Amino acid sequence: MHLGFAPHRLWPTTPADLADVLDTARLIENLGFDHVIAGHHLLAGGLGLSPDPLILLSAVAGATSRVRVASSILIAPLYDPLVAAHQSATLDSLSDGRFILGVGTGWDRAEFAAAGAPFDQRGKHTDSSLAAMRALWRGESEHSLAMPPRTPDGPPIWIGGSSDAALRRALRFGTAWHGSGAPETVAATGARIAQLAEGTDRDPATLALTAVAMLLPPGFELSGEFPGRLLGGDHPSRESVVDELGRLSEAGVSACSLWAPVDAAALPEVLAWAAEIAAEIS
Repeated sequence: MHLGFAPHRLWPTTPADLADVLDTARLIENLGFDHVIAGHHLLAGGLGLSPDPLILLSAVAGATSRVRVASSILIAPLYDPLVAAHQSATLDSLSDGRFILGVGTGWDRAEFAAAGAPFDQRGKHTDSSLAAMRALWRGESEHSLAMPPRTPDGPPIWIGGSSDAALRRALRFGTAWHGSGAPETVAATGARIAQLAEGTDRDPATLALTAVAMLLPPGFELSGEFPGRLLGGDHPSRESVVDELGRLSEAGVSACSLWAPVDAAALPEVLAWAAEIAAEIS
């Protein structure tokens, strides 16, 4: 199972929390992690600051040479599909094919209202956008992109969401499903994907399972609000983290993306701790 990391603390509250983001991305690469992730929100709020993911990942791609860069996740219905296809193709090309487009439908009504996008149509808009983007990348649209992707058919797509509609979307458009939860929950999602694939032309075995988790290693202080379920349980230990990663792998997870709810200054130490765990489970 591949491990990736966010290049800044969970829910940064000040620009200072983002000052070392490129140095941290280089550290993520040097420690042998598989990918760097970036989230997406347009408005400041309870989740703190959120840099634009495509701009952040472009900077990360320019500062690194091997590590993959993934949006986790881009709120697809807030983008015009032509613009998103062009930006994604550009990043795919300039990163030498290291870009992964993780997308979801979003959940914050305030963001949709501020952007003038219909919240209740976000699922339908996401489906139509992904279809349009794929056609543009493949050269099957009436329009021709000003920048084609480096990767044939465009960058890999990770589809977020746990509803049946999201899982069907993953089967239709995705390289992988991108979710979260305990190993048992992820395994149940994999089984549901297999059920929904019946009667379609998609082999569910070709849809990878990826997960997002919150990592607070033992001995580190929580910064900010409690983020919900922690990898390894409410009081994680080295053993419980290793055990849960092993069970996620057994559930079919091929890549796990980690966020650390610690102060920005502690993030390098968290990365070093996680790198030892990654070596242990590899």
